Amino acid sequence: MEFILHKDFSAISETEWNTLVTTGIADTPFSRYEYLSQWWQTLGGGEWKQAELVLISASENGKLIGLAPLFKADYDGRSALLLIGSIEISDYLDLIVRADDLPRFLAGLLDFLASDSTLAGLPLDWYNLPDSSPTLAALKVESEKRGWAYREEIYRPTPRIALNCSFDEYLARIEKKQRHEIRRKLRRAAEFEIPVRFYIAEDPATINSEIESFLHLMTQDPNKANFLKATMRDQMTAALKSAFQHGYLWLAFLEVGGVKAAAAANFDYKNKLWGYNSGVGRDFMELSPGWVLLAHQIQWACEHGRYEFDFMRGDEEYKYRFGGVNQYVMRAIAIPK
Repeated sequence: MEFILHKDFSAISETEWNTLVTTGIADTPFSRYEYLSQWWQTLGGGEWKQAELVLISASENGKLIGLAPLFKADYDGRSALLLIGSIEISDYLDLIVRADDLPRFLAGLLDFLASDSTLAGLPLDWYNLPDSSPTLAALKVESEKRGWAYREEIYRPTPRIALNCSFDEYLARIEKKQRHEIRRKLRRAAEFEIPVRFYIAEDPATINSEIESFLHLMTQDPNKANFLKATMRDQMTAALKSAFQHGYLWLAFLEVGGVKAAAAANFDYKNKLWGYNSGVGRDFMELSPGWVLLAHQIQWACEHGRYEFDFMRGDEEYKYRFGGVNQYVMRAIAIPK
């Protein structure tokens, strides 16, 4: 393999990058070119104040074999190499490589890093690796071969609902009290004296204003309002617009009498819904608009053959009440000696 260090995303073809994503171990929206290149422009919406791009490709006979989207930054009291997208707004991260090529790609990557005087000796501190990622085992093996210190830890739960069923079958699987509550809330919304409408934003002519409406609903929560500072708002706006342009944004609203009461921004990608973020207004709280909208999302996923609803990171109680079962993302640390 020929390894090359790139200082700009434009050095790599977007088409080649995304083709490798779809055939590799990390086929998620967060590994795609459009998402990570935008993340880099804002350094995660301002999460990082300073960072140096360490974007490494590996090719063989002119064919792209692997990508290590890394950056160098001061973190946890030392300089380290992290995965682009780290840490807070990208739920799943990984190397971009086919499973069969992973062992030799990773070995070559670590040799390449060791050959660069500015990168040699830096610890790898990789967040948000899925607990099922083969990178965890491969990095452990390579670390042990080299006498490096290695450890991994659970970083966050990522609850998911298995679907591939009708909405009634889904409801039958969850706890009886919760099943009753979902049906009661849906029925109350349907019978409310003011018309209640669930819809998905799909019109290119209005998508920009719909994204603005979603962000406005997010800011009704004081914690999310504090999170959505100017740079983070720019980052989220760009990420959602890009997902729409590439055909996998799933942005839905619950309206009451024409007033947007709740919104959910998901990714409809790889035959499942990925629940990215949501917002709920302060009006019509008696309808529990957030819960009603979530029920509509799951119902839509059932009716359209999606095999899973992924709540992604976080252990909020409602995720488990709706039937979420934990998987996890991990933090892996490898320290050269």
